[in-house]
Amino acid sequence: MKDYTTHFQQVRDSGEPVVISGTCVSACTMVLGFVPSDRICATDKAALGFHAAWMFDNSGKRVVSASGTQDLMNTYPAPVRAWIARHGGLTPKMIYLRGRDLAAIVAPCNSSRVASVSRAKRFGGVHQVADTNTPRASFDRR
Repeated sequence: MKDYTTHFQQVRDSGEPVVISGTCVSACTMVLGFVPSDRICATDKAALGFHAAWMFDNSGKRVVSASGTQDLMNTYPAPVRAWIARHGGLTPKMIYLRGRDLAAIVAPCNSSRVASVSRAKRFGGVHQVADTNTPRASFDRR
């Protein structure tokens, strides 16, 4: 999560717009909390996947981190937190925000908006900035 925090702070500070296209899961969804909403749009192919934060226990097994999950929730803007709460909260199981629910939270990319963000950072799908082999949101012990 620390790497994504640093990355999305840099994107925010750059002033560049962001297009979410394809699947943006786990720590990738933190973009919603770091980049101003007026600089983010989502294509009709976008899907955001959310789950609880995890860490490794002493035996190397992945376990849910309650404090990490709370930190992750605190990253999201209120409409995202409300959507997550309506869908059972963050658990080890992935929940997906897409379609109408996504369009109600993240501005859809229409043709004029996409043209204005042609140099935008793209997340998800083929144009994903962060590769999909990056581990899911994880937290060190605090």
